[in-house]
Amino acid sequence: MKDLDYHVPQQRTISTQGMGPVSSELDARRQNAVARALSPGLPGYVVAADGGVLVDADGNSFIDFASGIAVTSVGASNQRVAAAVAEAAAQFTHTCFMISPYESYIAVCEKLAELTPGDHAKKSALFNSGAEAVENAVKVARSYTGKNAVAVFDRAYHGRTNLTLAMTAKNKPYKTLFGPFASDVYRVPSSYPLHDGLTGPEAAERTIKVLEQEIGAENLACVVIEPIQGEGGFVVPAEGYLPALVEWCRKNNVVFVADEVQAGFCRSGEWFSVDHEGVVPDVVATAKGIAGGMPLSAVTGRADIMDAPIPGALGGTYGGNPVACAAALAAIEEMETHDLAGRAREMETIIRRHLEPLLELDVVREVRGHGAMIAVELVDGEITGAVAAACKAAGVLILTCGLDGNVIRLLPALTIPENLLVEGLEIMAEAINTQAKERA
Repeated sequence: MKDLDYHVPQQRTISTQGMGPVSSELDARRQNAVARALSPGLPGYVVAADGGVLVDADGNSFIDFASGIAVTSVGASNQRVAAAVAEAAAQFTHTCFMISPYESYIAVCEKLAELTPGDHAKKSALFNSGAEAVENAVKVARSYTGKNAVAVFDRAYHGRTNLTLAMTAKNKPYKTLFGPFASDVYRVPSSYPLHDGLTGPEAAERTIKVLEQEIGAENLACVVIEPIQGEGGFVVPAEGYLPALVEWCRKNNVVFVADEVQAGFCRSGEWFSVDHEGVVPDVVATAKGIAGGMPLSAVTGRADIMDAPIPGALGGTYGGNPVACAAALAAIEEMETHDLAGRAREMETIIRRHLEPLLELDVVREVRGHGAMIAVELVDGEITGAVAAACKAAGVLILTCGLDGNVIRLLPALTIPENLLVEGLEIMAEAINTQAKERA
């Protein structure tokens, strides 16, 4: 795997035990000034980041297997993105596209029409976050179909706003004590090959039966699905599941919405995770990796669907901010220049080479995923938490997920150097092996 150019040394260096003195001082300030609900996981406050490392205020350099939850796919300080941001900000930082339009917003929408699946006419609307993108995808679907119901899936995660919390499955920490939530949202079973043992068509038949019997196609505006689940456990549906759902939606005037917020923009080894099965959604919601760390999201869909809302019905003060749009165009150019989708596939080969031997351990259930979006499912959340803590202490930041908290998810930047990727994987494998020995 070819290394790229980095301005921060790509090496793991841990010089303090736990949080160092400078970060400790910053953490005390956080506890006094920041709401308790925002509780960072890294034992250090970041002052620099690039490639595959996060450098904290005490000089510790951590291997980053999180990339801001799949946001900094092109690196946390990509030079092309940084230059585009600086140039755009020097011209103007904001006008609000709905009031005073600008070219970069249009250019991002044109690029999304080019990159998203399908060769039909497409249009886009830009927003700030993944949750906003999902909410607006639902609004568009309801406007287009004249129907209200929304179908989502087991273990789904779609955001933290009121509507998207209704669409999200996991209670703690996301939903507890925040209700009541938006109505007309229905949860249906999805495909989880490790646990349900069903083929794609069999799982789809089960899903469709619930859609028809408990909701009714005549009431259903849209089906919203993560083609690879994120917070729910990096679950990849069985082959044939997504195509069967799309076919049913097309026959029943139900808008098929792919939530590609986490899996999109080369993360899975394709531009979008639906591309693995050639699925063409009616609408795609994107965010995270789209703009190299700047806040931007999008809803892209068939032109007739996107044009259903009346003029003025979509928008937001900051949606499609000109600086964020400039960052997105630069990030996408970086993905194209360095074939980061191909690089993600190379990363998958390396990751599987190091992690699949762990399947021989009793504590490991499955290694799954695509590209640089790979998960290891362990037997319980206690072991998973212990592995995450051991990795963190050794200078490797990993994330956990799944309703039972028993899945380790890997989301390294697509620009991470191979030696750093391997080093982090070796530390993680050692931590899993240690837990297996202690459980034996």
